[in-house]
Amino acid sequence: MAYLSISNVSKQFGDTTVVDNFNLDIEKGEFVSFLGPSGCGKTTTLRMVAGFEIPTTGQIMLDGSDITDVAPNQRNVGMIFQSYALFPNMTVAQNIAFGLRVRKETDDMVKQRVQEMIALIHLEEHANKYPFQLSGGQQQRVSLARALAIHPQVLLLDEPLSALDAKIRVSLRAEIRSIQKSLGITAIFVTHDQEEALSISDRVVVMNVGEMEQVGTPFEIYNFPKTSFVANFVGSLNTSKATVVDPAGGILDMNGIRVHSESGVQGKKKGDVVMVAIRPERFSFSWEGKKENVTEGTVENITFLGSVVRVQLLIGGIKFNMDTFNRPSLTLPKIGEKCEVTFSSKAVLILDD
Repeated sequence: MAYLSISNVSKQFGDTTVVDNFNLDIEKGEFVSFLGPSGCGKTTTLRMVAGFEIPTTGQIMLDGSDITDVAPNQRNVGMIFQSYALFPNMTVAQNIAFGLRVRKETDDMVKQRVQEMIALIHLEEHANKYPFQLSGGQQQRVSLARALAIHPQVLLLDEPLSALDAKIRVSLRAEIRSIQKSLGITAIFVTHDQEEALSISDRVVVMNVGEMEQVGTPFEIYNFPKTSFVANFVGSLNTSKATVVDPAGGILDMNGIRVHSESGVQGKKKGDVVMVAIRPERFSFSWEGKKENVTEGTVENITFLGSVVRVQLLIGGIKFNMDTFNRPSLTLPKIGEKCEVTFSSKAVLILDD
């Protein structure tokens, strides 16, 4: 049995269904991210696990106990908010001790645990400072320490990094992941940032309009998206309709161009119309080495993006983006020129929808 099980959970506010038939099993010590745009239901699902919202239907089990209707203060769950939610009139040490004081732990136990948590987040020199004296990143570290101080069974993080600047976000997310791994605590992380979700998660749950679109490892979500929403939301993507020519051979006709795919042609019939997806980085120039698919395109635009150069190509009347690493020896065609590009049969994904 899973450590945390969310079964057939739905949430309605009036006539609006915010979460619809959500099912997920999470193992002990696993780090799972809920990824999706605003309004997709990810935070509402997190709040149901925390107890701040009660499911309209369904059940939530934690370590064998039904917590569906249990009050938030009766669940052994730690939560970190986007806004830090620290008490402004309390010091760092007092904020971390708050949950322990509420649980009426002994003074010696509280003192020891607070020292452990302050050391864990490397803020020993700031123990007696107030929140307004700390940076945003430091405040969020205090929030993390306060959530962990009570030895929660599950750590819930509701977009904890969105209020921070880019560099601090990157360093703090790595720190959160490192602490989670070292403690072996089960964690659910809510974010709309695909890079965050892919970089720190064991599994990612992609959500859209209250439903789960796909669940998988970061590798699976990025490389093998099952729907056009997942494929477009996670990373850049080229999409086009194509007609199945030879299901057994994986041959497709993409607006007059013959394309070979190893993905998802099985079960299709000749003449079926499917949605094809190819990541920009899966294209390369044919002079770098030809793959199963070779075609000609006209260069429409070239954009330098630092370490990557994006080449926009017109292939068979369809615009495709091709990404290649920027390097001093890189040879690029000129805008308006025709060039031959190539991509493997594994790069051609057939989306379920």
